[in-house]
Amino acid sequence: MKGLKRFDKIIFFVNTLAAFLLLLSYILPYIPPKSFSFLSVLSLGVPLLIIINVLFFLYWLFKVKKQLLLSLVALLLGFTYVTSLYKFTGSKAIEDASNFSVMNYNVRLFNLFDWLPSSTVETDILNFIKQENPSVLSLQEYHRSDTFKLEGYYKYENVSDGKVKSGQAIFSKYPIVNSGSIEFNNTSNNAIFIDVVKGADTIRIYNLHLQSSKINTEVSELKKETSEKLAQQVGDTFKMQQDQAELFLLHRDRSPYKSIISGDFNNTAYSYIYNKIKGKSQDAFDVAGNGFGRTYDFKFFPIRIDFIFADLDFTVNGFKTYDVKLSDHYPIKATLKLH
Repeated sequence: MKGLKRFDKIIFFVNTLAAFLLLLSYILPYIPPKSFSFLSVLSLGVPLLIIINVLFFLYWLFKVKKQLLLSLVALLLGFTYVTSLYKFTGSKAIEDASNFSVMNYNVRLFNLFDWLPSSTVETDILNFIKQENPSVLSLQEYHRSDTFKLEGYYKYENVSDGKVKSGQAIFSKYPIVNSGSIEFNNTSNNAIFIDVVKGADTIRIYNLHLQSSKINTEVSELKKETSEKLAQQVGDTFKMQQDQAELFLLHRDRSPYKSIISGDFNNTAYSYIYNKIKGKSQDAFDVAGNGFGRTYDFKFFPIRIDFIFADLDFTVNGFKTYDVKLSDHYPIKATLKLH
């Protein structure tokens, strides 16, 4: 650090720490949370670490200092991470007569408990879905309602027996020939699936809702909790998610059909959970997404925790993230074609 002023030496020290944490995060997709739950928490901060290292690179570039190499090398070594955070591919779908679409949306019980000031959220969500007209629709935190009716769809839902009848649902324009649920232990979260007939093919579609840490992201609420307690809570959640992912994978590996996986993973694209569930399939956002692809209304930086994966038997001809503020999640839609 010779030749640097005192202020720049402090900046470079912080830069070194940020670059080290980013490099450390590159091994997280291969480390089970049950082995190092505390370390797995770092995966949530990867988008922020990428942004911080980009800012450090620009800072040193502006000052024409060789210290720019630190963040530059860290970013280049994780090039797929950086490109996963922000995509420059166009959002316009490739037109094809064989295209069909899959939408995923965590609807937060249609605002049943008035988290949003609007009293028309359920109607607005229904109208939005009708306008977008997806071939298949996966909903998490779905609430059974007499007024939520989609004409022209077959439906499979799995909801709780409690006062608030909530759970997951899949709507399909294609006939459903089989359906079921993968129950997770000690939680209201679960995964459901349907088998649909499209032409001469049978396709399996999964809808996953993995465990949530249930942390209130309001600044005033976060200040009440210690960083150690928050890390412990998130780490325990990731352990539960690992169990849930393993149950799901056992089920998926027995499926004889081409598969599409959609859902709210409550984890990022830089995690062990994401890496295990994705496997060799395609993340539709990575193939055809645009921008940050933010799917959750997190106040501090863009975060993507809702996904649509497709087997290699499908071509991803488009992907869109909607800036629709009717839940704490944003809807996503993939345009697919079966080979």
